[in-house]
Amino acid sequence: MTASLPPSRPRIPGAGLAKGLAVTLRTMTKKTVTAQYPDTQPELPPRSRGVIALFEENCTVCMLCARECPDWCIYIDSHKETVPAAAPGGRERSRNVLDRFAIDFSLCMYCGICIEVCPFDALFWSPEFEYAETDILELTHERDKLREWMWTVPEPPALDPGAEEPKEIAAARKTADKLQAKREQEAAAAAPPAAPDSAPADSTPPDSASTDSTPTDQEGQA
Repeated sequence: MTASLPPSRPRIPGAGLAKGLAVTLRTMTKKTVTAQYPDTQPELPPRSRGVIALFEENCTVCMLCARECPDWCIYIDSHKETVPAAAPGGRERSRNVLDRFAIDFSLCMYCGICIEVCPFDALFWSPEFEYAETDILELTHERDKLREWMWTVPEPPALDPGAEEPKEIAAARKTADKLQAKREQEAAAAAPPAAPDSAPADSTPPDSASTDSTPTDQEGQA
């Protein structure tokens, strides 16, 4: 036996239209919240993902961001330079010099993997979003434009007063305290020893009674 279905309610003609009009009437009585962009700039959250900014001084051309990018939208070119020895008898070293750093934002999916894997904090999120172009080829921005966006990166939020001190800052503070203590020990060892205090000379005049004779004694002898 099949279960019998519950009886369905009869549909009122025009019920859906009435519900839609009711929503429209409720909305008409509320205050509008339309932002007149671009005359009024929107207030974005502090962690908005707009574009990726480059801090070129921190980039070591390790290529981690380009290798981990799932869209392969990061292009990096570099060359090696020889750095002379810092001290006589030292060895010369080679370092990578950044020639090109470009991001194709027509391919970027804003996943943020490149920012997370960068070991030297050279990439940051910027809330800048006004970078639309009429040609898709112009969405590939070079390092000069990425550097300009670096100045739009907001400051990181302050830590909670009860939060634990970051390990990086704690390690740097510990190292600085050790160096300060070492310098104080070296300064104390290099300081000349203090001269011992010499005994003061006896400046008391001799007893006048034992050396000088009084006039009355001289008269008695005479």
